[in-house]
Amino acid sequence: MSWPHVIPYANPIYFLWLAVALLPMIFMLLIKGKRWGWYQSLITLIFLYISFGGKYWQQGLALIGYVIFQTLLVWCYHHYRQQKNASGIFYLAVALAILPLTLVKVIPFVDGGAAAIFGFLGISYLTFKSVQMIMEMRDGTIKEYHPLRYIQFLLFFPTISSGPIDRYRRFEKDLLEPPTREVYAGLLNRGIWSIFLGFFYKFILGYYFGQVWLPLLNKSLMHQGFFSWSLILYMYCYSMYLFFDFAGYSLFAVGVSNLMGYDTPKNFNKPFISDNIKEFWNRWHMTLSFWFRDFIYMRLMFTLIKKKVFKSRIVASNVGYFALFMIMGVWHGLTWYYLLYGFYHASLICLTDAWLRFKKKHKKQLPSNKFTKALAIFLTFQAVCFSFLIFSGVLDQLFFHH
Repeated sequence: MSWPHVIPYANPIYFLWLAVALLPMIFMLLIKGKRWGWYQSLITLIFLYISFGGKYWQQGLALIGYVIFQTLLVWCYHHYRQQKNASGIFYLAVALAILPLTLVKVIPFVDGGAAAIFGFLGISYLTFKSVQMIMEMRDGTIKEYHPLRYIQFLLFFPTISSGPIDRYRRFEKDLLEPPTREVYAGLLNRGIWSIFLGFFYKFILGYYFGQVWLPLLNKSLMHQGFFSWSLILYMYCYSMYLFFDFAGYSLFAVGVSNLMGYDTPKNFNKPFISDNIKEFWNRWHMTLSFWFRDFIYMRLMFTLIKKKVFKSRIVASNVGYFALFMIMGVWHGLTWYYLLYGFYHASLICLTDAWLRFKKKHKKQLPSNKFTKALAIFLTFQAVCFSFLIFSGVLDQLFFHH
């Protein structure tokens, strides 16, 4: 019998292999409150092979090279930082950490085939972990470096392809201190629930929105053009597909982590009940939002304020938002609609900030009740769905390829 080679959580057979592999680990944690380190390493290698072996062998080689490169880079930075915490070396280390991802994003514009040399599924999320490690070493919050623990952090297979993006110190604590049997019983219950909910999201709702209705709407849209009801229906359908597909995947990743005794942070928290765009980003793809906030926005704000680049904190904040979301747009891809997506969200957040300041100043004059709350949620939902219409790339088809 040959080993299957499938993308994580994309095929029912992947879950069959997961069930078989995780049973011994579940048994040990439930009965003895212990975790076999060697067994976790073994199933990690097996599932990495399932994801990156066979026809994906080029990705597998790229992953091996990437992990060796990042492990040595972080070791070199940690060793040098103990001698001298120089800013130049820090910026060089960060630049080198994001270099493989930069090559993967840029090379397709020169030679699409060459991107396979550097790229593999999940390279963005591993890069976020690597940069985080270097930055927290610079801050002094990570004082010791254990290469094997770092490799386990990078290659934690439930989250390797698309997150959630964990934090090293939180992961290390779970790695070194398995949960008690009582705590694990709760994790096991949550994990099973997350996996079943993930099936409902991804394979039922996500399937119908993405594989059944979306192609029909796209076909209708190509015939009717830009000014049509099909475009509005496409906007809502794509938004629902994007949420249920990605939230379903994230539930699988968190659920499998829970079964292994890891309390991996969740990625979505009812984002469509947000009453403004800032709250939306605190509920949507949360680990990515918080990563960008902590490691890009807050550091940029600190630099702008410390060096007094702008007299007004409001101006500095707005510049920070635009820098943050333009970087996020570039991360998604070097296309005009991803850049517009970033610009659009930065504009919405700046407008939201202005509105919240105005609202605070005129608190007594402005009504605040269930109706205004519902209206705010409705308007935020429309604004978010329109941003996903931009993100989908369908406008590019209509404007330039119709």
